[in-house]
Parts: sequence; C-alpha cells; structure tokens
Amino acid sequence: MELILPLLVVLAGLMFLATRRQKREAKAVQDMQAGLAHGDLVMTTSGLHGTITDLDDETVDLEIAPGVVTTWNRLAIRQLVTEDTAAEDTATLDRAAATEHESAAPRLGKD
Repeated sequence: MELILPLLVVLAGLMFLATRRQKREAKAVQDMQAGLAHGDLVMTTSGLHGTITDLDDETVDLEIAPGVVTTWNRLAIRQLVTEDTAAEDTATLDRAAATEHESAAPRLGKD
C-alpha cells in the first residue's frame, strides 16, 4: 500500500511528459503545414516527394515528375524537404538496398 502512491505519482508524471511532447510535435506540424508555399519541396506521409504547384485551405497540388501533378490533402504533408533531408533520405535508401542485396545473395560457404 505504501508503494502505490509513489508509483501513481511517477506514472502521472510520465503521462504528463508524454502528452506534452506529443502536443509540441503536433503544434510544430500544424505550423509547418500552415506555412506551406508555392515552390516548396515536401514529403507526404507515404514518402512521396514533390514540389507544391498550387494550394488552398484543404488541398495541395504536388508536381511529382515534370508535367505530372497530383492533388493531396494538406494534412498528408509530413515535412518540408531541404538539401540535408534529401541527402539523408538517399543515404537511408542506399543502406536499405545494400542490406536487401546482401540478404538475397546465395551463401556458398558452410555454416
């Protein structure tokens, strides 16, 4: 019985910190989405990269290839892509492809 009160206090503190962090992250995403502008390079929640060609209150038109424009819900925009972000994404994809290639290669030695 003596341990229940301190345990509850610790759990309440952890819950408070977790919800505070989530609210801060949600606010940052809302601010980013509110600040979107024509010409910004963005990434959607599904990982598609594109350049904003048109936007309104609810939708964003993204050019994903020369002459190919798709319409997305504004909430689907996950982040603005900068040179650093693009380089990081490329490095991650390269590592994933190398790992996949290594695991698919036949093993010739005895195990």
